[in-house]
Amino acid sequence: MIYNICRALLRGIYKILFRLEAKGLENIPSSGGVLLCSNHISLLDPPTIGILLDRKVHFMAKKELFDIVGFGWLIRQLGAFPVKRGGVSKESIKTSLLLLREGHVMGIFPEGSRQKGDDGGEGKKGAATFALRSDATVIPVAIIGQYKLFRKTRVVYGAPVDLEAFKELKGAEAAEQATEKIMSQISELRKLG
Repeated sequence: MIYNICRALLRGIYKILFRLEAKGLENIPSSGGVLLCSNHISLLDPPTIGILLDRKVHFMAKKELFDIVGFGWLIRQLGAFPVKRGGVSKESIKTSLLLLREGHVMGIFPEGSRQKGDDGGEGKKGAATFALRSDATVIPVAIIGQYKLFRKTRVVYGAPVDLEAFKELKGAEAAEQATEKIMSQISELRKLG
């Protein structure tokens, strides 16, 4: 209920302030686990890639945000779950895999942190690992624009990334090659924008 209300409000606000447009929404499956892998340019990115979808999108958020009275409760209602930064958080890995295996949608930024410039950053292996271990559909996403008031910001949802060939590889090699493929798809979407 809270998610639906906030999504409707933010859709209106983003459409007015950032003239938000989406392309490729038809690429997102209506059911089953989906991993949205996006470039990361701003703190505004999580709502940007989630508010135009009819499905609830879950995100990892740094643990410290959940300690803020009221805010922690709100972001939990909106689908966020905590991740410990600077180390491996077994709990957040379990939560991610569980969400995807149960058929939910999760958003992730493979670069890890916000990137300035048009080239983006190097992808970390977490997104590919989640995808390979959960069999979720991977949708590359590109956010194009700079969130300038009353100027267009666009979200492009690409066709699913085929990671089938990497399932035969083992461990780090599979995750590395799958990460490269995901990042190249995101990069292509940014160019086509």
